[in-house]
Amino acid sequence: MATNESPVLQIANLEFHYDQPLLSINNFEVSSGECVGVLGPSGCGKTTFMHLIAGLLKPDQGQVLINGTDITQLGEGQIDRIRGQHIGIVFQRLHLVPAMGVIDNLLLAQRLARAPIDREYALGLLAQLGIADLANQKPHQLSQGQAQRAAIARSVAHRPTLLVADEPTSALDDDNAEDAMKMLRELTVNTNAALIVVTHDERVRNRVDRVFSLEGAA
Repeated sequence: MATNESPVLQIANLEFHYDQPLLSINNFEVSSGECVGVLGPSGCGKTTFMHLIAGLLKPDQGQVLINGTDITQLGEGQIDRIRGQHIGIVFQRLHLVPAMGVIDNLLLAQRLARAPIDREYALGLLAQLGIADLANQKPHQLSQGQAQRAAIARSVAHRPTLLVADEPTSALDDDNAEDAMKMLRELTVNTNAALIVVTHDERVRNRVDRVFSLEGAA
């Protein structure tokens, strides 16, 4: 559900080109506790959209504000700090560090974000997702569903204000897709984060507060 708080993310008059116009967004925003689905077919610019939000690409024009700071005006070091402190990403490929146990993957995320190391908070996240008993297991010892839960926990271990999930349901059947969205929504509400689900999976439409279509974003 939407809130009356100031937006965590605001995009205004954004354009990004390669050889031809690729992405054009007049206005987009999301607030704490809100879940927005960014939908569009392959090739519409979903990955570019994620990279622009995270400051991995700079737009040709426009603004990308994270908690009121326009990251398009910052240097790489400043962007790195904001990304580390305020943004969590659930990647389509889970990217858990294979040599580390689940809990150590979460603590590493805190360390890389220069956040306080808070083992109790990390264990609490695992408990919320029903995998606290797997805290010391290595990623290869987990089922796919357990590994996905671990990756979701890792993405919020440093208390980001914005969580971006990349195609979290596209490879799942209906029941598991429902469970994945429920986990993401509950976790972001509990941590007061904003959630953006970037996907081509039309099933997400009924599981978010609102949908932003990249196909019609220009």
